[in-house]
Amino acid sequence: MNILAIESSCDETACAVVKDGREILSNAVASQIDIHALYGGVVPEIASRAHTEAINGIVARALNDAGVSMKDIDAVAVTNRPGLIGALLVGVNFAKGLAYSYNLPLIPVHHIRGHIAANYVYYNGNDAPEKLEPPFAALVMSGGHTSLVNVKDYTEFECIGATRDDAAGEAFDKVARLMGLEYPGGAKMDKLAESGNEKAVFFPEAHVRDFPYDFSFSGIKTAAINYIHTNEQNKTEICKEDVAASFTASICRAINSRLEMLFNSEDLFKSGKLALAGGVSANSHIRKSVSELCEKYKVKAYFPPLSLCGDNAAMIASQAYYEYVNNTGNFYNYALNAYATCDISK
Repeated sequence: MNILAIESSCDETACAVVKDGREILSNAVASQIDIHALYGGVVPEIASRAHTEAINGIVARALNDAGVSMKDIDAVAVTNRPGLIGALLVGVNFAKGLAYSYNLPLIPVHHIRGHIAANYVYYNGNDAPEKLEPPFAALVMSGGHTSLVNVKDYTEFECIGATRDDAAGEAFDKVARLMGLEYPGGAKMDKLAESGNEKAVFFPEAHVRDFPYDFSFSGIKTAAINYIHTNEQNKTEICKEDVAASFTASICRAINSRLEMLFNSEDLFKSGKLALAGGVSANSHIRKSVSELCEKYKVKAYFPPLSLCGDNAAMIASQAYYEYVNNTGNFYNYALNAYATCDISK
């Protein structure tokens, strides 16, 4: 079954063709990084307009790269939540028109479910890693989300914990911007941290009372911002490498403390498998610290390739396949709307 998927939830216009939920035939992405770098972050209205300009070409490119035409496509999928509403609407409306024109099923996909599914797809059927199948636990980290999810089946999810305020990716980007690093700052923070001293500055790890698996990164972010501002006021030059390393270490501690609780819970963690997902899962220090923790607890760890950590349409096509075969939605509903719920269980 060939599914053509469209992803436009934030600042990447993407289209992919994936066979049977696992084999990538094409995965085209048009990035808006250069546009938003001028403003130090994503500007929603500009993102929406850029999606409008790019989407027709990116869909044509995905079909061409896959060596197929619309006659070879069995269904159209699209990210319909959560994300920037204007950006989502561009992808949703294009997908609606495409599905209607070719009388194809239209499959709505939750963005976070899609990120998890990035662990299912592999490179054109070659060099496939060990096949990941539910049940397993997933740690999803991106610019807008940080969630710990129990993946019971391909379409059955239970949220164990989520961020109460800032997501990990947002915290990285905000601190990076304050240090004068260009957008997107997360990757640049990762690189700086390689040569820094993670013990140079202590940034506290926050806990959420009565909700031990929930995350809170606003305190860590504020502590870093205060440290930078204080040194600026005192005209003291900071070591950006040390700040990046110390800040990254604090994020790693926050993540690992939740994972360690989960690994010790016989009720919540029975699969012995953990998958990372989302843009922040590309961070080399987080991958290393989680890998070491999984090795300590003899947990099988799955990491998506770097090319599938950020927003892409291959992950949406993969999840769409399982939504379709499990009949979890009304796939002929051409009145599909984009809406902003983040509840992954729905």
